[in-house]
Amino acid sequence: MIPLRAHPGTPGEAVLRLAARAELVRPHSLRFHYLLEAQPERIRIPAPVPDGGRADQLWARTCFEAFIACDESSQYLELNFSPSGEWAAYGFQSYRHGMAPALEEAPRLALRRGAKRLELEAEVSLRGTPQAPDAGAGAPEEVRLRISLSAVVEDREGRLSYWALRHPPGRPDFHHPDTFSLALQFPRIP
Repeated sequence: MIPLRAHPGTPGEAVLRLAARAELVRPHSLRFHYLLEAQPERIRIPAPVPDGGRADQLWARTCFEAFIACDESSQYLELNFSPSGEWAAYGFQSYRHGMAPALEEAPRLALRRGAKRLELEAEVSLRGTPQAPDAGAGAPEEVRLRISLSAVVEDREGRLSYWALRHPPGRPDFHHPDTFSLALQFPRIP
């Protein structure tokens, strides 16, 4: 697990530890694992929604996020996973431009709760996205993905703290290219 850091302008004192990791689990799938340790009486966790499903604006409350881009491409994918069981996926043509719903199939989410601990695991198929490792004419033999792992944590007063592997200068901005600091490389699928 890689520690996520709070943005200096949004320290999130109720959070004791926040960490995440990403890994390739199948030819087209990535698994994301998030661990949040916090003082439960000081943070808000969205209640489970029966049957979960796609939902917008999950980032406005406690939510785990991943951003995925291929090397040498301005296109990227934004993924949002809520402890409620809801999720969202958006494709972008370039930095905050050309947003459209993404993913052919819903991610598989698993949530484990403890007294001061929340773990969320999400498995996502990239099939049908520009980030999928499908072979095409002149495609390189390996695919290198650049990934940003991040989270938003809401406290009981409604304040949001922003957590990421890396923060660009200025206000919190998970879309910024400087945040895509984790690299995964795997063979292209013929």
